Amino acid sequence: MSKLKIAIQKSGRLYEESLQLLKDCGIYVNNGKDQLKVSVDNFPMEIMYLRNSDIPQYLEDGVVDIAIVGENLLVEKQKNIEIIQSLGFSKCRVSLAIPKEIETDDINYFQGKKIATSYPNTLKNFLIKNNISAEIHIISGSVEIAPNIGLADGICDIVSSGSTLFKNGLRETVTILKSEAVLAKTSQLNNDKQRILEKFLFRIQSVLRAKNSKYILMNVPNEKISEISDVLPVLKSPTVIPLAEKDWSSIHSVIDEDRFWEVIDELKEKGAQDILIIPIDKMVI
Repeated sequence: MSKLKIAIQKSGRLYEESLQLLKDCGIYVNNGKDQLKVSVDNFPMEIMYLRNSDIPQYLEDGVVDIAIVGENLLVEKQKNIEIIQSLGFSKCRVSLAIPKEIETDDINYFQGKKIATSYPNTLKNFLIKNNISAEIHIISGSVEIAPNIGLADGICDIVSSGSTLFKNGLRETVTILKSEAVLAKTSQLNNDKQRILEKFLFRIQSVLRAKNSKYILMNVPNEKISEISDVLPVLKSPTVIPLAEKDWSSIHSVIDEDRFWEVIDELKEKGAQDILIIPIDKMVI
């Protein structure tokens, strides 16, 4: 039987969250010490732990079938790889930053300047698009130190919280690219592996849908059922259960996390009472 080969970063910020996603999808991984390739017992999948920068090439060559990887890396490597699902974790951005004592945020500050970066292709394309001529210094690590040692006038690097920039006397000015972890696939997937991928993708989407939703229960007057139901659009129809108290019912439904407080306020205004919120483990639609 075919096995779907998935690449995961062997260390770093994506590692733990990638394994947690697999676990949430019912795929349990027993890692041996220093193993770089692991088979899964309860799903037709084989996991390969790779260096982050190598994953795009492995995907393009078909050595692995799919990978959990940062979108920013795929943009930088410019490979023939299809992104099939955004995963919602390891969010960051590729940004330009300058010494904090420089007050301007104008992109033209970089005209004729030196910029240190680990993302030369991403930076080069951005500069061309904005008609900025700058000298690019490629650095493999610790990019943020470059302005302090006189190597560059600014940097282009990954930013998450911005604390690393702050510690090195820098501040973010322009965001070039917003990124998060994605599921990407090779263009060389055969039919058998495509069917396995579809099952895996179904599990992922069920997990992500649950994380972005909350189960909600509330008591409402019967005359308000229709009005309140219109505020709950996630499922086809809310569940309505009569209460022992005359002319009252309990409504059960799902709301989006993104609109949580907005929906709660609207429900209260329309007469909902005793509102309970419950997390959802999986959501299969």
